[in-house]
Amino acid sequence: MIGNAKGTISMAAAAAEHPDKPGLGTRIAYGFGAGAYGVKDGGFSYFLLLFYSQVIGVDARLVGLAITIALVIDAVADPIIGYWSDNLRSRWGRRHPFLYAAALPTAATYFLIWDPPAGWSQTALFWYLLGLATLIRISISFYEIPSTALGPELARSYDERSALFGWRLFFAWVIGSIMTVANFTLIFPAFATAAIPNGQFNRDSYQLYGLIASALIFVAIMVSALGTHSHIKHLRAAPAQRALGLQAIFSEIFETIANRDFSALFMAALFGAIATGISASLSFYFSAYFWGFSSEQIGLITMSVFLSAAIGGAMSPVVSRTLGKQRGAVVIGLLAGLVLPLPIVLRLFGLLPPNGDPAIFWIVFFVTMIDVGLIICFQALTASMLADLVEQAEVRTGRRNEGIFFAANTFIRKAVQGLGVMAASFVLTLAQFPKGANPSQVPESSLWQLGATYVPAIWLVWALMIFAVSRYRLSRAGHEANLATLAERG
Repeated sequence: MIGNAKGTISMAAAAAEHPDKPGLGTRIAYGFGAGAYGVKDGGFSYFLLLFYSQVIGVDARLVGLAITIALVIDAVADPIIGYWSDNLRSRWGRRHPFLYAAALPTAATYFLIWDPPAGWSQTALFWYLLGLATLIRISISFYEIPSTALGPELARSYDERSALFGWRLFFAWVIGSIMTVANFTLIFPAFATAAIPNGQFNRDSYQLYGLIASALIFVAIMVSALGTHSHIKHLRAAPAQRALGLQAIFSEIFETIANRDFSALFMAALFGAIATGISASLSFYFSAYFWGFSSEQIGLITMSVFLSAAIGGAMSPVVSRTLGKQRGAVVIGLLAGLVLPLPIVLRLFGLLPPNGDPAIFWIVFFVTMIDVGLIICFQALTASMLADLVEQAEVRTGRRNEGIFFAANTFIRKAVQGLGVMAASFVLTLAQFPKGANPSQVPESSLWQLGATYVPAIWLVWALMIFAVSRYRLSRAGHEANLATLAERG
């Protein structure tokens, strides 16, 4: 680690001169980097299980086990990475060494996971998948946690933080969706053959996907790192170097996050992760079975995310200025929760035309577009609320620990990710949904029960998330008071 007293003083002085509002180029560069996580998340969510189980031929239970173990290891590593990035001393500051170091390993491992060796046994492929999935998750955490922690340093004002995180979520959703849609509409069809009419089951298609996606991940990370590099001189320096044991480190981590406002966001993240797991796991069932949409129609609905991201990103600073972050998050969250299952509720009460009517597709399309936009706005506001806790904790502890806050929040999302999938399986069981059935083979009673079980389940979890957010108390005035206190301390 590189650093000295003179450097610390100069960096601290520069930090005091930091502009309150980053320029458009900085916002775009910072936000664009989130596309790396969006691409990775899309691949892991939509393709990884299918690729290894159906294309490569690994037992689905082994694939699920490998993915779960990698997720647990990554979740445990997150707080350590966050603490490390808060305390790193280097000539490139606390965050940027992690950004640069993560680019190549993340891209390389992401490419390799889609190109497993041929002829290996089930056991060997299990260890291959486990090793690479773990390396990918940890390497992208080396980027994602310091990068999100960089946000509160780039934008320090109450409303500007909402705008900055709006940009971040915009690019995460858009770039991730572009890669997913491109796979379904361009790459898979290009690898359709007489022997394999559906290119989704041709392993060669995943090699091309892996190559393009890994290149995009590398570019996204480097654009973000280089585009914010000039701000290093304005960022906070690491605290004085201390010799701490593992117990002392974890004691500081828990001391930092031990406050009511963080607990509120922590619980909100927990219930939000469960809600996301339920919705994501059942999205195909509703699209293909409940609504009877074609692959092309599902692709168009997925593309509506581009408009959603623009809506959500633009809304977040407006809501922050007019309602405040906490009240705005509660209002927007309630609207999103009500809108989310609205078409399903209308169908259950017989208020929609039958499947096949063109109106059904456009109703679901526009409701999905609006709802996802509201969800992105909600996510930007809660991320900005989390950023505001940095100064609150600094006033209380004397330490600035952006990395710990964002790592802890990421930890809970990863740790409970599987609970949403489990809840979705219970919904399918209660609906007595038949396994392996074509859309035309599913009885109407099962479809009705699917909707009738899903709606109260998602509303319950969503309500718990909103209740948790409502317990957050740090206001605009409180944030400004914290900034004033820190300014007085020098």
